[in-house]
Order: sequence, then C-alpha cells, then structure tokens
Amino acid sequence: MKPLPPNERGAALLSVLLLVAVMAVLAAVMLDRLGLATRLAGNAQDTMRARLVATSAESAGLARLQALVAAQGERTIDPAGLLSRDLPLSLAGASVTARIDDAGNCFNVNSLVEEDIDGNLTLRLAALNQLRALMAQLGIESGEAARLSDAMADWIDSDSAPLTNGAEDEAYRSLPVPYRTANRLVVDVSELRAVRGMSAALYQRLRPWLCALPAPELSPIQLNTLRLDQAPLLVMLAPGALPPARARAAIAARPAQGWASSAEALRVLGLAGSEGGIGVVPPGQLTVRSRWFLLSQTVRVGRATLTEQALVDAGLTPARIAARSWGDETGQ
Repeated sequence: MKPLPPNERGAALLSVLLLVAVMAVLAAVMLDRLGLATRLAGNAQDTMRARLVATSAESAGLARLQALVAAQGERTIDPAGLLSRDLPLSLAGASVTARIDDAGNCFNVNSLVEEDIDGNLTLRLAALNQLRALMAQLGIESGEAARLSDAMADWIDSDSAPLTNGAEDEAYRSLPVPYRTANRLVVDVSELRAVRGMSAALYQRLRPWLCALPAPELSPIQLNTLRLDQAPLLVMLAPGALPPARARAAIAARPAQGWASSAEALRVLGLAGSEGGIGVVPPGQLTVRSRWFLLSQTVRVGRATLTEQALVDAGLTPARIAARSWGDETGQ
C-alpha cells in the first residue's frame, strides 16, 4: 500500500475524527431516545395503575357512602366525621388522598332555570334571588351581582331574549373572538368563565360555593351536614328573612343526631309555618337527608399523579357515579 504523502496525513486524521464525532452524536441521540421511550412507557404504566387504583378507591367510597346514607333512615348525619376531611389511603402500593363532601351544600347553577313540559328552560326567579343573596354574603356589590346573575341565567335558559342586566348571543357575537350562549344545563362550573362579567377574580371567589347538579332543581341544602363556614348558603335560602348570626347559631346548635325533619329545622331558624311564602324557604329546599356527594381523590403511583372528582348519586341503591372529571377541580 502506497503511503500517504505528508501533506495529506492531516486531512485523513480530521476525517477519522469527524467520523468518530458523528458516531458519538448518533449514539447520544439514540441513548436519549431510548431513555425517553423508557420514561414514557414507565409513565404510561404508572398512569394505568393510578386509574385502576382510583377505580378501587371509588368502589370503597361508594360503599361507605351507601352505609352513611342508610344508617339513619330519613336523615343523614356524619357521626364518624367522614365528610369534608382528607382521608389518606394506601392501595396496591399507591398513595391515595380522598375527600367526600356533601355535594348538595352549594348553589346549583342549574337551578337558575326550570324545565317546562316542552323541555324549554325558563328563568326561576327564586333561584336568581338566592344567587344574588349569596353574592351579597360574599361581598359582591349589588349592581355587579345583578349583571352577573342575569348573564348566568341567560347563558342557561332556552330563549334569546336577555334579562334586564343579562346577555344573550348578540352580546357575545360582538367580541373579538365571537361565540354563543350554551342554552342548556351547565355540565361543569368551569363553563361559567365564558359568561359576560365573570372575571378571574369573581370566578375564584364564587367557585367554592357553586356546583352543577345534573338537574334544574333548587339547591338541596342539608342542615345536618352543613359546616359552620357554609352559613351563607343557609342565609341565601330566605333572602332578607334569615340573619347570618341566626344561621350560624342554628348550625352550631345542631343536635348530635341531627334534625329529624326539615320542619324541625325551620322552627329552629325561626321560619316555621312560612315555608313557600315570599322571601322565605321554598318547599322542600331545606333538607335533612343527603342525595349528592362529591368524591375527590388524588392518586400517586411512581411518577404519575392523578386527580379525579366523581359526583355520586346516593339516592339510588346502590349509590352510583353520576358524573366524573379528571384534573384540578378549581378549573385553574
């Protein structure tokens, strides 16, 4: 083999070094892709395990809720402190934090309408007044409360005629990014962020007090499970007729076995004999038995974290999941 001329030996060396560098880059990329594929496969496996664990936790939660509702017959009480607290669990090597709340103790945004025999959704004035009373309890100025509550009702009702302070399709079509009102029941409270006048600050203030039950029924406030910090929900039931101090006192004075009937609770609130009248509690809205519960859980398996909220209908036997969502319940 003929030796390379002296002036070509450097070029050959550079070619070899370049080839080594290219091979090193290719090897590094291949190792990185292999590592990424391994991590993706591991994450997928952890997520699948987390979903299976969440399903198991749901089953356990449903069984406990069924026992809670059936324990006292016509009333629902919580002597064991199951509701409104974090419950740490360990299932199949996973870390689970579960919480169960009475999902009826909130303002049901779908109560702003009622359904007629033709299936049309029309304004329910009693619920509109209750929403404004709740907003007043939360420190929202009356004019702003009127505009926002009317716009929320217009978002849900079937017609295209705006309320006095409301907004229908015409108001939303004029926006830089136009859209239309839903004209149907709200599935998730986060939908209300699209309503005219719902700023981020207002949404965060209202979100803990709102819910979207799957029926246009008045908010079923359950006095036997209502927390002291939820007194504004009690005040909103009878706008102008129930002072906040009396509402808090009634919750604090709740018997250990709860009230046996809504009539008994109304007497304690000083509203006995006036159910259904103007400015007082509509018939059947104040209850002593729970139907709706919210089961929230955060499951951690390996590198995967799964957050779930399940709306449980305990009015059925056995209790069943009515709706389920994944992700942050605050809607942020």
